[in-house]
Amino acid sequence: MSKTAELQAAIRDVADFPKPGIIFKDITPILSDGKLFRQAIDLLCETAGDRKIDKVVGIDARGFIFAAAVADRLGAGFIPVRKKGKLPWKTHQAAYSLEYGEAVIELHEDAIKPGETVLLVDDLLATGGTAAAAVSLLEKLDADLVGISFLIELTFLHGRDNLSQHPIHSILSY
Repeated sequence: MSKTAELQAAIRDVADFPKPGIIFKDITPILSDGKLFRQAIDLLCETAGDRKIDKVVGIDARGFIFAAAVADRLGAGFIPVRKKGKLPWKTHQAAYSLEYGEAVIELHEDAIKPGETVLLVDDLLATGGTAAAAVSLLEKLDADLVGISFLIELTFLHGRDNLSQHPIHSILSY
């Protein structure tokens, strides 16, 4: 069985979470299995290609899990994009819509130096609102965004359309 097939087999669907009508893709079986977690990180690291990455940016909260591990493997710094009010320093903010609500994310103003190469990593691409908001924050800092990588993409929500100006990599698609 291929690495992607093993990962796909481990993901559990949870109906009506976090609200009725949503089928949540539960990644905790991957996280709890050392071999599968390593495979997921391996595949996400491969999306960087041969580019030297200065910073890996992860989106609150599940994106932190993958982005921090990818940053460690690539020898890069890790930068958190947090929900509003969670970062202790001066921030830039971006508002966005989710498939089930609205939110604001923040990034420290000094998190990335102009021109630093950045890989944005998150667990899931749904409508693309969260990732698009994170991209707008990175653009404010003049980051060189070399790619956006997701463990899972829900293709039927067309989130990729909101990010089409950047290379997008998804390990698993539904």
